[in-house]
Amino acid sequence: MSGPTPPGYERRWWVLGTMIVCLLVVIMGNTVLNVALPTLQRDLAATQSQLQWAIDAYILVFAGLLFSWGVVGDRIGRKRALLLGLGIFSLGSVLAAFAGSADELIAWRALMGVGGAAVQPATLAVISNVFPPAERSRAIGVWAGAAGIGIAGGPLAGGVVLEHFWWGAVFLLGIPVAAVGALGVVTLVPESRDPAPGRLDVAGVLLSIAGLGSLVFGIIRGGEGVGWTTPGVLGPLLGGVALLAVFVWWQRRTTHPALDVSLFRLPAFSASAGALALNFFALQGATFYLVYYLQGVLGFSPLESGATLVPMAVAIAIASPRASVLADRFGAKLVCAAGFGLMATAFAANQLLRVDPPIWLVLLVLFVQGLGLGAVLAPATESIMSVVPREKAGAGGAVNNTVRQVGGALGVAILGSLVAGVYAARLGDAVDVLPEAAREQARQSVVATLEAVRVAGAETEVLVAPARQAFVEAMHVTAIGTAASAAIAAVVCLVWLPGRRAVPPS
Repeated sequence: MSGPTPPGYERRWWVLGTMIVCLLVVIMGNTVLNVALPTLQRDLAATQSQLQWAIDAYILVFAGLLFSWGVVGDRIGRKRALLLGLGIFSLGSVLAAFAGSADELIAWRALMGVGGAAVQPATLAVISNVFPPAERSRAIGVWAGAAGIGIAGGPLAGGVVLEHFWWGAVFLLGIPVAAVGALGVVTLVPESRDPAPGRLDVAGVLLSIAGLGSLVFGIIRGGEGVGWTTPGVLGPLLGGVALLAVFVWWQRRTTHPALDVSLFRLPAFSASAGALALNFFALQGATFYLVYYLQGVLGFSPLESGATLVPMAVAIAIASPRASVLADRFGAKLVCAAGFGLMATAFAANQLLRVDPPIWLVLLVLFVQGLGLGAVLAPATESIMSVVPREKAGAGGAVNNTVRQVGGALGVAILGSLVAGVYAARLGDAVDVLPEAAREQARQSVVATLEAVRVAGAETEVLVAPARQAFVEAMHVTAIGTAASAAIAAVVCLVWLPGRRAVPPS
């Protein structure tokens, strides 16, 4: 290795392991909620809108604060940011576990987002500072592959807990993991920060919070089905875009910018950011309706539906490290485009999933989807981090994670509202067998319909088969949109992502 040895280099793989543990805390703390959604709908009498907000409150705060925490971590030290974030996330998890209503749960999920926003960009910043350029792509590949463990590990662990405990226990799963992560941060991770941060760009930080928060809020509100052109949706959307435009203008004008916006002129940075956004648009949106398919249509328990996601996690864990090696050899352009091609194929194959599909087909579709996700995650992340100066790695990691969260929020909002709208239309007047007071709630999801049937009694069971068929049809329509987004992303990669680059000397 040429040049000075980065601090902590000798124990870099232990540091990477610690960053993976910290990452798993944040990812599992979010994905663990997916399998609990039907249970929450029953036990807390939560509406479909409240369920979306239980997911989106975390995403809203997380996305709104990611950039700010990245900048703060560059100034106060990433080690401190990690410990602060783990503490806040754990506190929010405990409070969420004992929430007495859906609204309380939404509030504590938002607090979890504050902590998560501190942790995730710091993990990438630490990796970028401990690993030299020649080894960084491999390390990021392992980091991205570990995300697959969290994506499926959360639902699987949540399913196990729901088999034996109340729904709130799913939020307590991350507490011991966070404790292990904090111990590793204290004992293994070297402190790193921007050696010459200059004055804090207070205006830029506030503009980023307001702009991202307003934009994600508008996306979420639009996904609730209130209408994308209504003032309550269009106002936050346009306001968020305007505030972010002012943010960009201010970053180009000020002498101490929080983010060097000229980085977006580089295809390796901007196209990779777009690829990650489209990647998580498809992932989060598809996962949202998949849980309802597994539990509502196929009748799986939370544990069974969590176990069904394991092939996707295994595929991500397999593909991500190998995608980094392939990207070094063939370029991120081809690897990411191939990944999105696999995803588009998997989403298109959802048309084969019916009311009673063979389980091997479900597992195969999820495995192919995971291969595609893993092929995109590591090369796109490395492309972003490779052009960000090491001392600004926190801000670079924040940009990386912000586009992922905004893309995910769009996926849940747009695809979630699409599947709900098509389901209600396909179900039609079939809900008339239910008492009038239960009909509106029953139209919101297949799980809500089945719960209404359970409460109303045996004479309404005639609604079960039409409800399951209506949801399958709604999923098919939505999957077409998901496949289209993946296909568009493949084109973005082929046109704008850079090809093979020279490997840094070791």
